[in-house]
Amino acid sequence: MVNFGRVLTAMVTPFTDDGRVNLAVAEKLATYLAEAGTDTLVVCGTTGESPTLTWDEEYDLFCVVRQAVSGKAKVIAGTGSNSTQEAIAATQKAARIGIDGALQVVPYYNKPPQEGLYQHFRAIAEAVPDMPLMLYNVPGRTGQNLQAETVARLAEVPNIVALKESTGNIDQASQLRRILPADFLLYSGDDYMTLPLLAIGFQGVVSVASHLVGSQIQQMIQAFQAGQLQVATDLHLKLFPLFKALFATANPIPVKAALNLQGWQVGSTRPPLCEAPTDVVHLLESVLAELSLL
Repeated sequence: MVNFGRVLTAMVTPFTDDGRVNLAVAEKLATYLAEAGTDTLVVCGTTGESPTLTWDEEYDLFCVVRQAVSGKAKVIAGTGSNSTQEAIAATQKAARIGIDGALQVVPYYNKPPQEGLYQHFRAIAEAVPDMPLMLYNVPGRTGQNLQAETVARLAEVPNIVALKESTGNIDQASQLRRILPADFLLYSGDDYMTLPLLAIGFQGVVSVASHLVGSQIQQMIQAFQAGQLQVATDLHLKLFPLFKALFATANPIPVKAALNLQGWQVGSTRPPLCEAPTDVVHLLESVLAELSLL
């Protein structure tokens, strides 16, 4: 049975001052995260700025991160695309280096109907039958919602084993847990929704905030699962201002700013994203100071 753990970090992609991928910092950050509460690293997802990375840059990141955390954490490669053939090719290439799983985002911009989504994900799964796949539903970015009933059909494909659900919709999340097999892994795609979704049977979170508070998010989830509901609630409420501040503007602008404030040299975001505005930096400074993270 596949197990990606409780806390999955959607890892940022560090860049140099001249905009190249900084593999040395990526290696260092991955190692740190694996020792600070992260069970699995998700590389080259939304937070990793996949839309502005080349396939070669992504492959280099997969190789470096996998090597850095071997034996300490698992690695899921963001190999999704709005082109089925591109997604297949990228996933096959990642599979050849022993990546633990692949994140497959709902195709963006072309807005396929539910049957098209089903065929897209099934085709990728059948092309890499030994690679566990995590579906990624984020309609705020892709323009299309992956419905619970479509996920249930896809769950019948042996290597489609998990879903990152980023709708913020508790009704849909409840329906997913109600109709999916008990061993199908469901993860919150939003830090602020982690505790509410644990209450209806989700396994954990694909987190942005875990770059900064991974151990505390791990503690929150373990407390909930141990029946220590007040402990979990107190941690959620303590971290809630950080969860919100990290989305004060488009992700990953704030989390990169926060990491740079901490001394990590992760660089800026690639265009068309931009530097964090001054008010967001001041907000992050205040929240990080309150949590003793500076």
